[in-house]
Formats: sequence, structure tokens, C-alpha cells
Amino acid sequence: MKLGFALPQFHRQASGVAHAAAFASAVEEAGAASLWVGDRNLAAVDPVVGYGGRGATIPEQLNSAADPFVLLGVAAGATRRVLLGSHVLIAPLYPPVQLARSLTTIDLISGGRLLPGFGVGWSPEEYQAAGLDFTRRGARMDELLDALEALWTTDPAHYEGVQLSVPPHHSPLKPARRPRPPFYLGALSERALGRVARRGDGWLPLCVVPSYVDIDGLIAQRSLLDRLTVQAGRDPEAIDTVLRVNIDAGTRTTQVAETIKRVHERTGIEHFMVDSMYAVDTVDGSLAHARQVLDLVARG
Repeated sequence: MKLGFALPQFHRQASGVAHAAAFASAVEEAGAASLWVGDRNLAAVDPVVGYGGRGATIPEQLNSAADPFVLLGVAAGATRRVLLGSHVLIAPLYPPVQLARSLTTIDLISGGRLLPGFGVGWSPEEYQAAGLDFTRRGARMDELLDALEALWTTDPAHYEGVQLSVPPHHSPLKPARRPRPPFYLGALSERALGRVARRGDGWLPLCVVPSYVDIDGLIAQRSLLDRLTVQAGRDPEAIDTVLRVNIDAGTRTTQVAETIKRVHERTGIEHFMVDSMYAVDTVDGSLAHARQVLDLVARG
């Protein structure tokens, strides 16, 4: 089983971002398999759509957010072994050339350890701030994946779609991972799972301990994903899974470890990413929490 942990990025942990390199190095030394960032460009004061596409509120923990690309770069330079992922970047918000350049740089610094995870997001205000149409985010994601494929595998590179256009240009700098870094995609709905089936190298689901741990739902989603993948002419075994584990405030570390082990036993999921931003206020506290989870899971 692989355990990964979120870098100090959100809420009060964001105030300790100067310690991100030390955190990354210490968590790697403790035995973590991966380090992760999320993405929140802004948290609207009066959101049209609430957190996760539900309700009309956004948790205060998302009000402060450090830059995911900078954090991944810092972690890449401070570590030698762990994978470096995003769960998830709201990829359609970014121009494809700039997104490819940032991720290429991180992958090169890390020696090919990048696992870029993408999602379409749920906040209309984030799209408004970027001057983009929220209702076209799914189509923009599809084109973005095509554009990244071109930018990462051809030189000269170009892309021409309905929403995205990249003129022919010199593109000799490529990621260390060949032919390109894998596409990990967040997905809950059948439509989004269909995108994973057609285009994804990995799937990024979510649970919250203890308030939202739907193991039967995870099994059903993976079964649907497998069927859609076969229909797309691909091998389901080629699609990896990394489960994000958010933690409610006040949750015991033993409960987190027990949940991870239970989900692993029932679903076969091998890779988990633990985010303590709702439960731990400081970088030191997050490091202590990560060490405890690693120890408890290792005990079996």
C-alpha cells in the first residue's frame, strides 16, 4: 500500500508555506510514497455554487490557498523518491502552453516523478475570474488534454480546437517522463468517468473520514469505470486509482488509519492521499499527523 500526504497549502497551514521544503523532505524520510497539492484560485464571498457543487457555502479552510505549481516545484527540489501529484488542478482555468510549461519544469526538476491530476472544478466564480465560460468547462478539458498531448510529444508543436488554439511553435523542452506524464482525472459522474475511460491513466476519487466513506459507492464507480474503459477499447488494468482522504476536524488518527485499511481491503485500492487541512492547523502538526498515520497503517 502507498500513502501520500498533502503539502501545506490551505487554511492555516498555508501560513507555514516557508516550511514546505522541510515538510516534504521529512515526510519522504518517514516513508511516504507521494506528496500532493490541490487547487483553489479563489473562494467566492457569495458563491453561486457551494463546495463540491452542492449548497451555497464554501468552507473557510479554502479561503487561503498557496500556489500549487510553486509548492510542487519546492517539493521536487527537496525530495528524491516520492511521487508528486495534484488532486486536482482545475486544469481548464489555465492556458495550455503555460500549464504545459509549468508541469514540464516540475517533472524535469523531479526526474520524472510528476502525477498531474486534473478536474473541471465546481466554482463559476473561478471561471469568471479567468474570463471563461463555466458551462463549457467539460469541453475545454477535453481540448486541453489534446493540447497537452501535442505540446508534450511533438516539436514543433501546435493545436487547433474550438475553444483552444496554440500556433505552431518550437517545443524542444519535454518532460522527463516519456512519452508524457500520465493524465490522472477526477470524476464522480458517469460522464466524467467516461472521460477517464477514454483518456485517463488514473482516476482520482474522494472520501471524507468519518463523514463520507462510501465504500460500496467506490466499488460501484470503479465497476462502471471498468465497463466504460472496455467499451472505449482500453484495458481497465491500465487505469490507476489514488483515493483522496480528507479528514474532518476532531477525527482520531487511529480512525483515519483504520478507514484506509478497510477501504483497501474491500476495494483493492493501493494508493491513498491524506489531507489534514480540516483537522490540523500547523505544518509541524501535519508532519506529526503524517508520521502517526504511516506508523498505524504499517502495523497492519
